[in-house]
Amino acid sequence: MTGGSAEKHDSFLSPTGDGQTISEFSGKGLVQGEPDASSFPSGGIRSTFEARGYTAWDVTSPIFLQVEPNGVTLTIPTGFVSYTGEALDHKIPMLRSQEALGKQALRVLRWFGNTTTSRVFTQIGPEQEYFLVDRRLAELRPDLILTGRTLFGAPSPKGQELEDQYFGSIRERMLAFMMDLDRELWRLGIPSKTRHNEVAPAQFEMAPVYEATSVGSDHNMIVLSTMKRLAARHDLMFLAHEKPFAGINGSGKHNNWSMATDDGENLLDPGHNPHDNAQFLAFLAAIIRAVNVHADLLRAGVADAANDHRLGANEAPPAIVSVFLGAQLEDVVEQLEKGAASTSKAGGSMELGVTTLPVLPRDATDRNRTSPFAFTGNKFEFRAVGSSAPIYWPQTVLNTAVADSLEKLADELDKLEPCDFAGLTKILSGIVKENKQILFEGNNYAEEWYAEAARRGLPNNRSTVDALPALATAKAKKVFSHFGVLSERELAARVEIAWERYVKVSNIEANCALDMAKTMILPAAVTYLGQLAGAAQSRGVAQVAEHVAALTDKLVDAIHALEHAQHAAHEAGSVHAEAKAFKDGVIPAQNDLRAVADALETLVADELWPLPKYRELLFQY
Repeated sequence: MTGGSAEKHDSFLSPTGDGQTISEFSGKGLVQGEPDASSFPSGGIRSTFEARGYTAWDVTSPIFLQVEPNGVTLTIPTGFVSYTGEALDHKIPMLRSQEALGKQALRVLRWFGNTTTSRVFTQIGPEQEYFLVDRRLAELRPDLILTGRTLFGAPSPKGQELEDQYFGSIRERMLAFMMDLDRELWRLGIPSKTRHNEVAPAQFEMAPVYEATSVGSDHNMIVLSTMKRLAARHDLMFLAHEKPFAGINGSGKHNNWSMATDDGENLLDPGHNPHDNAQFLAFLAAIIRAVNVHADLLRAGVADAANDHRLGANEAPPAIVSVFLGAQLEDVVEQLEKGAASTSKAGGSMELGVTTLPVLPRDATDRNRTSPFAFTGNKFEFRAVGSSAPIYWPQTVLNTAVADSLEKLADELDKLEPCDFAGLTKILSGIVKENKQILFEGNNYAEEWYAEAARRGLPNNRSTVDALPALATAKAKKVFSHFGVLSERELAARVEIAWERYVKVSNIEANCALDMAKTMILPAAVTYLGQLAGAAQSRGVAQVAEHVAALTDKLVDAIHALEHAQHAAHEAGSVHAEAKAFKDGVIPAQNDLRAVADALETLVADELWPLPKYRELLFQY
């Protein structure tokens, strides 16, 4: 629950009892391991002196060989559990949520007369956004090394305003990294499919082919570690942080999610005529209800200090969770609200007016990249997940929310005769009427949407501090425990870890900002003032000196203000109060310090400025 992967390496070496050894590997060693279970985030589940824990082989995720320059390691994906049987990782709850959703989905399929499907599971295709910058320059910045983002930095004279990076030609150095990445991922069985430039300079994206969520979640962790390892070989630094640079787009992990059966059916494929596809409409309605009823939990599932810098900006969905269906399904759902749906809008084709270009088929609906949860043809795209986050936890929350809605739907269907479609229509119509407020087809970035969402009663938890309390509600405890995904104790532990992580990450950033401001930025400003004082005096030089002096004084004041705010936060009491103090006091004080430092960056002589600048980091290829 650190947010990363963990490893314990055991050799095949076993003593034989006669002073010799033999190389062997038992079946028990394959299935179960016994690592230390202390000194990890546990939220109070484990005390430091309670050390025993177990790893259990997750047979849904393939074993693979991790080949390094000096050897090969057989790697076994596992779940991590305490001696008391409580999950100490994100994998086990995600697997539990898969089973909970699958069980309820099967109940719905049986009502439709499906007797052949034996298992329903979710699928995932996470699009991974990331930055690559020159390693030698990045290593000169303590903030990038310690926090993964730049805590200071004036805007570059050129940013992303020309929109020339997005899907532009991939530069040779970056393409070399991407080609190495593809080869390495394919060797590991990870179906890397897409690579391209993203919107911001030095920002890129890779996307895999759809996989079962248990496998795809593991694979995404391997993708992140592989990117980091290969970047170093190319003298690059890999940045997975949600907002490494201010003023330009940050990075997300768009989770393309659907449900499938073991006999190959995608339950979110509407077919050519969605209005006639009663089974699809049933699952669609259940998902709409799940997102509406549990919007607060879904928001909490993507909440952390890093994602707070991204959500709500002009490249990411807002903290308000809503559902985009597109013109075709929106029309079908509107019909369903009033009764049975009878028509579906068709896509058509596009004549391009050039004989050398083909006639292109047009989809029945456009896409909406501003929506946190958007339907994209045969799946939903959960766009609010952060780029550095493990996707196990957001998928656990989503699976559990959908399992809850499928259970409610199945309970209602059990009151009907099988395949009573008139009765089904009445049930689905009621679901739409009760949950249509979550549907929004417009621009989620627009200020008007915030007012409209408030009118509809949708939650708008703008920060992690606002979002996390949802996980401690009676509703959250009930839904997770009811489906056996998390006991109340396991859920409480995760909530406590989330609060602690927010405080620790924020505190590390504040410490780093103070260190850089006092030991790097302030000395540079003072040195420049000395140079100005020794220069031939003129009215212009005097004005510059006066401006730099005033900003230097402000910098000292801002340093003191941040130190005071940080001290006050530590004295706040509980971790919840401390987190709120960081949000309301420390982070604004840190932003004020940055504003002064960034202003100085635009004045202090370039050779004196101690930090590589945005123009160098973002455009050094």
